[in-house]
Amino acid sequence: MDTPLHLLFLLFLLASSAALVSANFYNDFDITWGNDRAKILDNGQQLQLTLDLFSGCGIQSKQEYLFAKIDMQIKLVPGNSAGTVTTFYLSSQGPKHDEIDFEFLGNLSGDPYILHTNVFAQGLGNREQQFYLWFDPTLDFHTYSVLWTSNQIIFSVDGSPIRVFKNRETELGKVDSNYHYPKSQAMGVYSSLWNADDWATRGGLVKTDWTKAPFVASFRNFNAAATSSFDAAAEEEALESNQEQRLQWVRKNYMIYDYCGDTKRFPQGPPPECK
Repeated sequence: MDTPLHLLFLLFLLASSAALVSANFYNDFDITWGNDRAKILDNGQQLQLTLDLFSGCGIQSKQEYLFAKIDMQIKLVPGNSAGTVTTFYLSSQGPKHDEIDFEFLGNLSGDPYILHTNVFAQGLGNREQQFYLWFDPTLDFHTYSVLWTSNQIIFSVDGSPIRVFKNRETELGKVDSNYHYPKSQAMGVYSSLWNADDWATRGGLVKTDWTKAPFVASFRNFNAAATSSFDAAAEEEALESNQEQRLQWVRKNYMIYDYCGDTKRFPQGPPPECK
């Protein structure tokens, strides 16, 4: 019997409520590059990442997770953010790493951000889906979430699922030896702000306007709840009908790229997991 996803989220919320209250960037993260361009504020309750002409910056969680629900509230770089990339993602280490990505590609003032998602397994990615957002992500904080279980990965924005990536290794491993699902490598949580004007905005045609620097993105309310206590429920989770409708609404109205539909990239047909 399927467990509705909203009940699973309630279980996570209850189990992690104490962690949410005590979540603290001093305790949960290390600043890994960019020196004082990454600043922890408000007694550890908020983080600011800054990009200037010389460098961006980044952080890494002190803990790694093998299946978890991860949340971060982010307010993106306002104004002319063209050329900049703000990231929030999970990743393991090594050449055959696993990774689950949120990347926010900046744009000219008045033009929408692009939310770029990807899934890597055993070092192989190329599973990009991109979305516009249905709000201005620079005006306030919004919650970006990954629910990662042994069964599937759900990307959510403010509680609305936007992408589901299912574990189909048993089915597809016999068909495509390159198909893998991230299920055996613990992953840390990372965030960064950096210059990528060689590709980020309109394929690199629009460059970063350094007269607008420094660029600042803000983060708060990080939460991580391991799913190990809910493996049985997680294995059977399913989107409720209203959440499935919301997923389809987002994908119909705001998805702007899906690797499964890229016939130029895959002239012989889409990868097996797309079928």
